[in-house]
Amino acid sequence: MQRLQSRWYWLTIALFGVAQLGVALYYQYALGDEPCQVCIHARLWVVAFSLIALIMLIAPQIKMLRVLGNSGVLIAGVGLTERARYLYRLENGIGEGSCQFQLGMPDWFAVDRWMPWLFEVRNLCSFTPEMLFGVSMAESLMASAIGISLLAVLALAGELRQ
Repeated sequence: MQRLQSRWYWLTIALFGVAQLGVALYYQYALGDEPCQVCIHARLWVVAFSLIALIMLIAPQIKMLRVLGNSGVLIAGVGLTERARYLYRLENGIGEGSCQFQLGMPDWFAVDRWMPWLFEVRNLCSFTPEMLFGVSMAESLMASAIGISLLAVLALAGELRQ
């Protein structure tokens, strides 16, 4: 539990988020798999937990701040899980819904206009590319989101138990 209260914990979460964004950008720019609206929503959740981790990395290691940081990571992890599950259900024809060709954020949060290289919707939802071992991007995203959420729950439980 002590490791879940250290700066190494926050560094690991931040690096994991950066790695996920790196993979997404590799698939987009090197392999030509353009992102859909739900994929960009997932990127926003990844950016959220990565930024929280970076802030916590430089913030004083006070118990209340760690509780707030882990709560934020948990919220981002649950949001990412929901988006990944939605995308998985769409690509397998078992979900209700669709996606649009725009991000759908309010004007005050126009990240698709501020950073189009990262957040611009360029495709409609259909299927996600296959990654290692025949696992789709939606499946791997769902697994990693559940993992981040569980890690945040463990860290929160440790903080609240003390």
